[in-house]
Amino acid sequence: MTDLIPAPRVVVAGSGEVRLTAHSRIYADTGAQGVGRWLRTALWQATGLPLSEGRELEDTDGDGIGLQLDPGLAPEEYRLVSDPSGVLIEGGSAAGVFWGAQTLRQLLGADAFRKAPLDRERAWAVPHVTVEDRPRFRWRGLMLDVARHFMSKEGVLRYLDLMAAHKLNVFHFHLTDDQGWRVEIKRYPKLTEVGSWRARTKFGHRASPLWEQKPHGGFYTQDDIREIVAYAAERHISVVPEIDVPGHSQAAIAAYPELGNTDVIDTTSLSVWDTWGINPNVLAPTDNTLRFYEGVFEELLGLFPGEFIHVGGDECPKDQWRRSPAARARIQELGLPDEDGLQSWFIGHFDTWLSARGRRLIGWDEILEGGLAPGAAVSSWRGYAGGITAARAGHDVVMCPEQQVYLDHRQHGGPDEPFPIGYVRTLEDVFRFEPVPPELGPEEARHVLGAQANLWTEVMEDTARVDYQAFPRLAAFAEVAWSALPTPAARDFADFERRMTAHYGRLDALGVGYRPPAGPRPWQRRPAPEGMTGSLGRPIEGPPPNV
Repeated sequence: MTDLIPAPRVVVAGSGEVRLTAHSRIYADTGAQGVGRWLRTALWQATGLPLSEGRELEDTDGDGIGLQLDPGLAPEEYRLVSDPSGVLIEGGSAAGVFWGAQTLRQLLGADAFRKAPLDRERAWAVPHVTVEDRPRFRWRGLMLDVARHFMSKEGVLRYLDLMAAHKLNVFHFHLTDDQGWRVEIKRYPKLTEVGSWRARTKFGHRASPLWEQKPHGGFYTQDDIREIVAYAAERHISVVPEIDVPGHSQAAIAAYPELGNTDVIDTTSLSVWDTWGINPNVLAPTDNTLRFYEGVFEELLGLFPGEFIHVGGDECPKDQWRRSPAARARIQELGLPDEDGLQSWFIGHFDTWLSARGRRLIGWDEILEGGLAPGAAVSSWRGYAGGITAARAGHDVVMCPEQQVYLDHRQHGGPDEPFPIGYVRTLEDVFRFEPVPPELGPEEARHVLGAQANLWTEVMEDTARVDYQAFPRLAAFAEVAWSALPTPAARDFADFERRMTAHYGRLDALGVGYRPPAGPRPWQRRPAPEGMTGSLGRPIEGPPPNV
């Protein structure tokens, strides 16, 4: 009963249970019908019970499920009551009802997360209980990088289901980088014809001598994107696309060489990058480049209806701009102090462009350098400092510090960890992550929209590796982003571990290849190839800096 994840604010246990039977019905009031359709399908798959549609709330008396809105609740807040009259879930909006339905699934047991019933004769029961809950943050995000290693559409839909099961509600979709362009843009077909495939792939960290000598790639058609966005919306998840500018852009330059700094390098010789790291080949600060990416964003706005568009803005080396007569002339023409100002101008152009179309720009914390328009938001990844600076300047912030919630970083210091990257960040470390730094006062802290865990896939070659890096730590992150927890040092990790014992059963039912508490399973390990020593990774020892 008390093994719910994320931990709810109020749980009051009763003494009986509501039995779901072949006669049970689900009633969804006006505004909650979409949740009703989702819940009916999910529970029918797992239980085999028909759970027919009730025409009024009274149809659920005793053994049914009612779903309705309560205008007295906050939009994502819900109240679940299971008692002799049945199960009633009320939410301040359809999203609140949906999060309550996720809690109901947990109360039914791990097998409620399966796609088919194990035993059609088994009894299904919801314990008598009252749960009152609401999220701490409005932005509870997961970033998935599909540019370094492509994930199929079906894999993306699966991750949206996993997000929903953990009450995460923002999917940051990292669609472009030096190593691949993953979204169809009809007016620029070479972005996917050329930019979505690389000839080979570095195997392990960029210092590794190993290569996977076969092409890698893929992309999502615009209909695929519409399907992903609609699937997410049904689960009350907003999708934030990321198109990287002006750095991390070699895949685009390989497709359209005129986008690069043609006066200092032969951009026609560039191909989609096959290794990792910070790439010197960046976009040229020309009107042609601006018009090209305006065309890209015009198509994106028709695919992604959400408030935010992410433009990257990180790790943009300025060497080519320093050597480029055209870039230097642009700096002089615009009256800018230097190349850093040129990047700020580049980002500012798209900030203005998106704002004029009713959208908001968000980018990594480097976009703070040179100043930002008032409506722009910041993803603080290099630590807390960028987020603190942004909040103090009145900008909204999503906290995703590399040292705390980059889930590609290793989760144990043992020799069996596959491709260990970065500092050790254990399940407990993530559980004690605090998104709001103490340096911010109450007014400044209101600019912290929430938090996000990031999955960069350089060393995650398939979905099994993504699962291993994400789970179980994503469950701890979800609790941090949703629940009203005490200060990090005062959090009860022993209780969280106890609740995780039940949650591992849910992950098993969902088919998640998580890292077991005792360490990786034999097939999850990655020993060094024959004749080699070392991990082919980049482990960093000691505690991470809290910056």
